[in-house]
Amino acid sequence: MSRSISAENFTGAKSGGGRATEGTGAVAAGRLGPGWKISPSIDIAPGGSAELADIEGPGTIRHLWCTTDPHAAWRGTLLRMYWEGEEEPAVEVPLGDFFCNGWNTFSQVSSVPVAANPNGGFNAYWPMPFRRRARLTLENLGAEKVTLYYQVDYESGDVEKDASWFHAQWRRSHPVPYGDVHTLLDGVTGAGCYVGTYLAWGVNSPGWWGEGELKFYLDGDAYPSICGTGTEDYFGGAWNFDVPGQGYTSYTTPYLGLNQILRPDGLYRSQQRFGMYRWHVPDPIRFGADLRVTVQSLGIGPGQGNGLPHRYRHTSDDIASTSLFYLDAPVLAPGSRPATPDLTALEVD
Repeated sequence: MSRSISAENFTGAKSGGGRATEGTGAVAAGRLGPGWKISPSIDIAPGGSAELADIEGPGTIRHLWCTTDPHAAWRGTLLRMYWEGEEEPAVEVPLGDFFCNGWNTFSQVSSVPVAANPNGGFNAYWPMPFRRRARLTLENLGAEKVTLYYQVDYESGDVEKDASWFHAQWRRSHPVPYGDVHTLLDGVTGAGCYVGTYLAWGVNSPGWWGEGELKFYLDGDAYPSICGTGTEDYFGGAWNFDVPGQGYTSYTTPYLGLNQILRPDGLYRSQQRFGMYRWHVPDPIRFGADLRVTVQSLGIGPGQGNGLPHRYRHTSDDIASTSLFYLDAPVLAPGSRPATPDLTALEVD
């Protein structure tokens, strides 16, 4: 059976929607009465946390939609998802990064599992099956109130015995240590499949920044079994995303894209920043025992090329990654989850 949780029906109960008598819309709808947008959203105080859904299983979450005021909440809130009553979250990602908008500035995303639409309407269609319980929360780590509009659409009913649990992990190297790599995933044990990458990439050096290879170490690999040829190649682009005469060119397609290009403005935006995604939906990366994923911070210096020999060079860019995968366990093995992101200690714009 289809059910939906929102600020108009906090539990998803049958016939439970549109019955609020108080809420964030009570004043605006004061002359209209119950059923007329009394509770379209919730407020989350600074430092506070809201429970978005607590669902008794079995079932499958099919769609998430949300939007916030202000947009600064996109990197100032943490979205968490817990499966089967576990105390540790399987998903712990800043809200905007989960929907491929990691820089607090709107960017259109027109893909199959994720859509971000004007002006900050976030949608995710990753299937999220659970057996006994699913719980979703949002924590406000910012200094001002966040108003959240949201909807969690799910089906109640049995799930397949071999269905895996959805996981998402966020890591940031701010910056990548010179000569090192940014780690997207490490310490993931069990069997599963890797289904998606979003990178919010801030450039700290002049020249071309995207020579780094994405490397997937599967099942005890000392060297990667899957190794790309460059950052733009992994995301389905080529030749620096640089179309002659127009420079960096954005694109958003069903399974991959360079959805965001933030250029310096000569005033407050001092560096180039990018957002890019790749969904391994038609081509999942399957592993049987463990998984580690890295990307190199590697570029080519300015003034090279154009008939002159070029050399790769280490860079120390700002790389934030969101990695999505399905695993045969509802929570990672003890001690393998990275520390909770301290968003208050990082530059978020």
